[in-house]
Formats: sequence, structure tokens, C-alpha cells
Amino acid sequence: MRFLAPALATISALALHPTTARAWGGTAHSVIDRAAIEAIPDDGPTFLRKYVDYIAASASLPDSWRGDAENFSKMDEDPNHGWFREQFTFVKPIPRSRHEFVLALYKQYERIKDSDPLTAQRTNIRWTGTLPYAAIEAYERLIVCMRYVRKAQAEGRDASVPEQHCAFQAIRLGHYIGDGAQPLHDSVNSDGWRGDNPREYTRDKSIHGRFESLFVDGMQLTATDIAPRIGAPQHRTGDMFEAVLAFLDVAGNKMEAVYKLEKRDGFSNHADKDVRALIYERTAAGASMLRDMFVRAWAESATEPVKVEPSPLDFSNPAFNPETGSAPD
Repeated sequence: MRFLAPALATISALALHPTTARAWGGTAHSVIDRAAIEAIPDDGPTFLRKYVDYIAASASLPDSWRGDAENFSKMDEDPNHGWFREQFTFVKPIPRSRHEFVLALYKQYERIKDSDPLTAQRTNIRWTGTLPYAAIEAYERLIVCMRYVRKAQAEGRDASVPEQHCAFQAIRLGHYIGDGAQPLHDSVNSDGWRGDNPREYTRDKSIHGRFESLFVDGMQLTATDIAPRIGAPQHRTGDMFEAVLAFLDVAGNKMEAVYKLEKRDGFSNHADKDVRALIYERTAAGASMLRDMFVRAWAESATEPVKVEPSPLDFSNPAFNPETGSAPD
């Protein structure tokens, strides 16, 4: 069954408004979300299939929270769409706390603001990004929603309200994972090559949109195109935050491939097999990761949440960080 309630349809229309479209463009984000949901196995959160039209149509919704006119929202949301790895090589290991990461950036800014003011200008969350934190936060909220779905199902009650909560979190998670799959979201070279440029790659900011939007729309990408490329569920185990970081690293390592294709004018021909292959591979990787996170969240929701003692907010917790007021994950 396809579901798109009137109120949700209104939200979807806003998400697809052309002035708010960024990041893979509406087409690829929608394709990734739809392909991921259609690939959910029968023992996964199959209830999301009911909301696939709503989720796919709203796939670009988080980009609409980045408008200049709503600057509180913009300041909070903008960093969630990038992970410019070259900017924070000094942060090792990556903190398991968004706030500890922000503080690490600020401390570095303080250290270098006088000796290296140009680098300091971009040593902040806007020009480094917080994408993995946004993704794991949406993932954990999805687990919570799914617990309520299970509870309603077990009690024989209508589960539609918690299901819709899950659908909204699926939109958020899908957007960040979709962004992370796009190599230009994982590098300072997101909008034209920065710094030393011995291979003479373009510095034109339009490379971003020409790759992820104009070419994707021109090749008429669909979920059917990438479905055979997604593969079977990987039943990801281990630490999900580390899995997200690894996923972003794989994508970021393909950043220069985008520039090489642009340099040989590959974007000008929508039939270019190499550009199409990269887009197929990257969108399929995003859909695969997203599908696996849906499945893993559903599995985690079957168990009662573990009570942490002492609380992360308790001063006696050995990992308590007084700078953030909490212990990290």
C-alpha cells in the first residue's frame, strides 16, 4: 500500500521546492530512499513500505532547513550535510560526542588563529561538518520510534502514529546517508578544488551541482537502475558510529574521481558510461547503507534499552566531561 496523507503531501511539496534543493539534488535523494526501503527484507521494518512515497517525496526536506531567512535553523543544520575530512586531521580519534568534536575544533582555532589565520577561518563546524553525528542521532531516534511500533503491535493497537514518527526519522537519516555517499560532501573540495592544484582541476563551484543534480537528472536515474546493485543485507554488527565513519571514508576516497571525470568533460554527455557508473555505484552504496541501518535499527528496537549506571549526566560517571556536561557514548 502507498501512503501519502494530505498533510504529509504538503511537507513533501515544500521539500521539493526548487529553491531548497541541494545535496545530490531531489532526484538522487529520492532514489536512494526508495531503493533502500524497497530492499528491506521481510524480517525487517517492512511497515516503512507503506510510507515509501512520503519518504521519497520528502527526501530533500532537511535541505529546506538551511535557508538564510531562518538563520537559527541554518546555523544548526548546515554542518550536518558535510564531513570535510582534510579540515580536522588533528582530531584523533573522532570523538563520540558532537559537543566534544565542536570543542576540539574551537581549541584548535584558538591555537592557530594568530599564526595561521587563513586556516583558522575554516576551523569551525560549518567548514568541517557534523554529518556522522546527524546520521547517528537520527538512527538512534529511529530505534526509539521502532520500539513504540513494536509495543503497539504487541498490544494489538493502531501503530500508525509511531510508524509516522519513524517515517520522519527515516527521511532525516536517509538524507544524511545520501549526502555522505556523495564524494564531494566528504572533502574541502566540495565546491571547486581548493589549495594546491597540480592537476589543474576546476575551481568552479558549479562542479557540485553539475555532478549531483544536472547529470543525475539528465540520465534520468531511478530506483530500478540501482536496485540490482544494492546487494543483500549485510547484517552489520559492531559499532554503528564507526560504521558510518568508515562509510564516509569510502565515499571521500572517491572525491578526486569526480574531478577527473569533470576535467575530461564527462559531465557534458549524459550517456557517459564512467560518470553514470560512479553515480550508480555511489547511490547504490547509499541505499545499501541506509537499508542496512533500517534493518539494524529494527533489530535493536526488539530489546529493552540498557540503563546506564551511573547516568551520562552524573558527575561520578568515569567518562563525564565537565566541558560538555555529559559522558560521551
